[in-house]
Amino acid sequence: MLPPEHRLRRRQDFATATRRGRRAGRPLLVVHLRESEGVTAGGSAGAQDSAAETGLSSTDPHTAGEALSPARAGFVVSKAVGPAVVRNRVKRRLRHLVAARISGLPAGSLVVVRALPPAGTADYADLERDLDSALRKLTASRGNRPRGASTASSPTGAGQ
Repeated sequence: MLPPEHRLRRRQDFATATRRGRRAGRPLLVVHLRESEGVTAGGSAGAQDSAAETGLSSTDPHTAGEALSPARAGFVVSKAVGPAVVRNRVKRRLRHLVAARISGLPAGSLVVVRALPPAGTADYADLERDLDSALRKLTASRGNRPRGASTASSPTGAGQ
């Protein structure tokens, strides 16, 4: 079971994670991760900028400026996955998998796991494999990400 402090409940939090976060797609699911900028910046100005950017009010208990807010996860399992029994089984499996991995995620981050239609017929091991693969990609070192910016300003590229 996912502890209450790790649950994503508000529609606005789901939207923030999916629209402003990074995404990793796999055959059975898509994982969206929005890392908190207020936690890494550590300043009150960063917290206010982040709150303005996401549209969250400063009175929200889950604003990005909280230094000790835990990572929170939410799940989206549409009717395309299958009937209610199948959707609930997929959600239970995903909740159990994420609960075991939530402590390894950055503090203050928002995670949304969206099950794709093949997840309804997949077994537990397949869901686990795809979730681990997606989380590994999203939490890997972000030093490789701004590749285009670093090569444009590289001194070797400018002199040739």
